[in-house]
Amino acid sequence: QVQLVESGGGLVQPGGSLRLSCAAYGVTFDYYSIGWFRHAPGKEREGVASTSTILGGTYYADSVQGRFTLSRENAKHTVYLQLNSLKPEYPAVYYCARLHPLNATLDPGDVEFWGKGTLVTVSS
Repeated sequence: QVQLVESGGGLVQPGGSLRLSCAAYGVTFDYYSIGWFRHAPGKEREGVASTSTILGGTYYADSVQGRFTLSRENAKHTVYLQLNSLKPEYPAVYYCARLHPLNATLDPGDVEFWGKGTLVTVSS
């Protein structure tokens, strides 16, 4: 049974940092592309970052480029998203998602499997 379990969310002040983790179970981890997406109230779900072992790249949304860093540790079946210089904005749930191995899209419509998410709130 496939499971993607996110952790690391919480309350952080503007300008602060968080590191989110996504642990994968029941999936050939290094085969699939993995993405991070976020969903804020009243907004559409958007792609934040993704990585593909087969395609050999990591991709970021323009809105987070230079501030967020995605990394993966295949031996631990875990993907991380380092969030730096966080901006004050609506709370958002960050989701880890499995993508097709040949797809590192940031389009939520291409996600094959979703985790349950972890809440990030940036507020003073």
